[in-house]
Amino acid sequence: MWAALFPGQGSQSVGMGKFLFENFASAKQAFEEASDTLKQDFKKLCFEGPESDLQLTENTQPALLLVSTATFRVVQETTGVKISAAAGHSVGEYAAVVTAGALSFSDALRAVRIRGQAMQKAVPVGQGGMVAVMGLSEEQIVKLCRWSEENSGLKPIEPANFNAPGQVVISGSQKLIDWMKTNAKADIFQPETPRMKLIPLQVSAPFHCSLMKPAEEQMRLVLSETKFNDAHWPIVQNVSAQETTSAAQLRDNLVKQVSGAVLWTRCMARLKELGATRSIEFGSGKVLSGLAKKIDSEAPTPFNINTLDELKNLESAIKGAVH
Repeated sequence: MWAALFPGQGSQSVGMGKFLFENFASAKQAFEEASDTLKQDFKKLCFEGPESDLQLTENTQPALLLVSTATFRVVQETTGVKISAAAGHSVGEYAAVVTAGALSFSDALRAVRIRGQAMQKAVPVGQGGMVAVMGLSEEQIVKLCRWSEENSGLKPIEPANFNAPGQVVISGSQKLIDWMKTNAKADIFQPETPRMKLIPLQVSAPFHCSLMKPAEEQMRLVLSETKFNDAHWPIVQNVSAQETTSAAQLRDNLVKQVSGAVLWTRCMARLKELGATRSIEFGSGKVLSGLAKKIDSEAPTPFNINTLDELKNLESAIKGAVH
């Protein structure tokens, strides 16, 4: 059984999707539809940049949705692969919903453009941040956040992305993050003394924490007026790590994930429980493939589709699985 995975912010790079555009009419059509829908030249943005423009959240999110959707369409027409379940990381969840037939591509493009703008505006630049924390369990991450709030007198700091065992991103007040870098030591976990490492991330806002509540409320309004259908296959969603095909549930969880944590480790475990034995990362880069190996080192690495050769490798694997 094949699972579809869709990457989120951080996977973007100048040049993404170009080989699809140059070789497949369906991909070219997707780029044209995105450009027409949002009145922006996505061919130029994705293929030429500059990187500073592509990194703007309001541009990054629709660009990732576009490339993931175009990749999915090309793979479908060239391989006929049958997807049994799907999951998308943060904004990648929109691509999962679109490709499962639960939301139109044009409506999703408009939604993620507003989502990017709303998330950027929710917190003034410099007042929020995100930090990757290495070496702690999920329980220790929660303890670290609570300890930091209680001892600094500042708020909030919260788990944002449970990406893989020992690799969690926390999000919140930049003042509190600065305090943590100086004051948070491994001895707060005694009698355990884990090797904790804090790595500040270069992001424009503190995503997936309670500071994003204004953006969440804006997305509630936007998505409440957007038509959703039931999905063709189960989508394991970020905020619950549970699958659903329900139009109403998909919409509600897309709203909640703006300020809610991305439970990616549990999402991947749930896909396995549902019977997914192989997976494909539809979109730019190999971020989710890297996380997959950290989550389950014995599981087959997801297929990537960043070149024609990688697409041919997937075609061969699917044909081999059929015969």
